[in-house]
Amino acid sequence: MTVRAILSVIGLAFTAYLAARGLIWTSPETVERGWLIVAALVLYLPVTWLWIFAIGARGRRGQPAPTSGGRLPAWGVALALVVAIAVSNAPFLAVTEAGRTQPFVTWVIGGVGALMTIVMVRRRPIVAWVGMLILALSTSFWLGPLQALSLGLVGSIVWVTAAQLVTIALDRAARDAERLAELQQAASAWQASQSGRQRERRLHVQRALQAAGPILARTIENGGNLRAADKQAARRAEASLRDELRGNRLLDDDVRAEIDAARRRGSAVSLFDEGGLEGLGAGDLKVIRSELAGILRESVSERVIIRTSPHHEIAVTIVGRSSGDSAGGDDDQVDLWREIRRPR
Repeated sequence: MTVRAILSVIGLAFTAYLAARGLIWTSPETVERGWLIVAALVLYLPVTWLWIFAIGARGRRGQPAPTSGGRLPAWGVALALVVAIAVSNAPFLAVTEAGRTQPFVTWVIGGVGALMTIVMVRRRPIVAWVGMLILALSTSFWLGPLQALSLGLVGSIVWVTAAQLVTIALDRAARDAERLAELQQAASAWQASQSGRQRERRLHVQRALQAAGPILARTIENGGNLRAADKQAARRAEASLRDELRGNRLLDDDVRAEIDAARRRGSAVSLFDEGGLEGLGAGDLKVIRSELAGILRESVSERVIIRTSPHHEIAVTIVGRSSGDSAGGDDDQVDLWREIRRPR
């Protein structure tokens, strides 16, 4: 059994006990209108139990209330206020002045106080205090303020106050727990991101060692005296490291192989990933890389510039330039212009 079910059963038993006191007429001679006492009980119990067992009531913004089930709608509020007015006065009207202090009459002080405590727990603090004000004014009118306080009004006020304090504390605890859960999720996401970046850095280091390790070893062996072929290999290794830093999302094994082949042919290849590939999945990136590898395989330009595009339709732009045939020979001409469209 859940905690809420246990509390509901306790509330049911307690309110039934309070109402049962109204049926034990210890001085029948003082009762003039017994039907009013019975009518007050008939009205009190269903409404009180409705507030106890009502489920599915929603909290603010359509969300379930963090504790005790939620808030009843306006018709439930109206019923609670009707009970506060009727039950606070009907038993006193039913007896003579001498019988107003009898337990079968004064039970209404605890009964209405218990109802308003439930109303407070159901996230209706204004309604609960309005009901308590009605109870205080009614009992003070029939019994006098001091006698009303001595016969249970103080206890009812304490119940409602305690319920409000507990509700505030529970709501605050629920908000703190929700905030803690959000922080834990953020921490987990950050940790996962860091783990991914660590794996990515390890891959970069491995590729760097694969590309630059052999030439660095030969450089150390020869004391820095490299042959022309070794110097070309060192330049290609440096360029491949720049590719990993500048355009990693454009690269896979096929693209790396075609870029290396183009550089061995004498082309200068530059990659620039300026954030145009965000939001693309692994399948889309594979399609783009495959098309890029095919374009590089066919390229004969002296300089090839590969740049991601922020355009909503174009993913990557490839521009190839070669020395012009003009008399001065200083101007480059564009001999390759290709655009890779974003996959639909």
